[in-house]
Amino acid sequence: MKRANGQTGKRATQLILALDVDSFSKAKYFVNKLYPKIKIFKVGIQLFTLCGPKIVEFIHKKGAGIFLDLKFFDIPNAVACAVRSAAHLRVKMLTLHISGGEKMLKAAVGSVKKQVHRLKIKPPLLIGVTVLTSKETKEGEVLKLARLGINCGLDGVVCSVKEAVLLRRHIKKGFFIVTPGIRLNKISQDDQKRTATPGEAIKAGADFIVLGRPILEAKDPLRVVKELI
Repeated sequence: MKRANGQTGKRATQLILALDVDSFSKAKYFVNKLYPKIKIFKVGIQLFTLCGPKIVEFIHKKGAGIFLDLKFFDIPNAVACAVRSAAHLRVKMLTLHISGGEKMLKAAVGSVKKQVHRLKIKPPLLIGVTVLTSKETKEGEVLKLARLGINCGLDGVVCSVKEAVLLRRHIKKGFFIVTPGIRLNKISQDDQKRTATPGEAIKAGADFIVLGRPILEAKDPLRVVKELI
């Protein structure tokens, strides 16, 4: 999946599967079935609370990358410690709420730099959550949060496809965009308010698109993934 971006040149948009399942065995099933067609798997609060680092270790051994989507939001020191622990797990990406404020964000960025230097590992991408796609929002709110996050040193942001176009237009620094709320057609929305199709996400400049239910609930998940890729 290719897309063009004036700030970052031409690069492939990557597909991430959200492992929003209720057991370790189900998570293993989808990783075993879909890797290496899918090379990054999202571990969110449901699965990580259930399985802990064990699921991260399993995905690592398989050879895939982990998007740790725990949306850290706490006092600066607590978030710095959490981010440092996530870096130790060698995840590819992790999320934190930009609305936690400048001090929290800078503490997280500094913590990762120290941990990377100490362990000599590749740093995880720090991705800031702007406004959840289950909520309605004004474009200016997302732009304001995204600017704050990027200026504090984050590597990218999570936003809906609708806001991705706006951010690419107004933020001139290079940064990654992760778009959740992706559906295979415009009819299916579930509990998401601001959804889009994969094609719309790519056209908007998304670097990563996150799909869960359209793949997890498919009769043939591998066929769906092959068609998307």
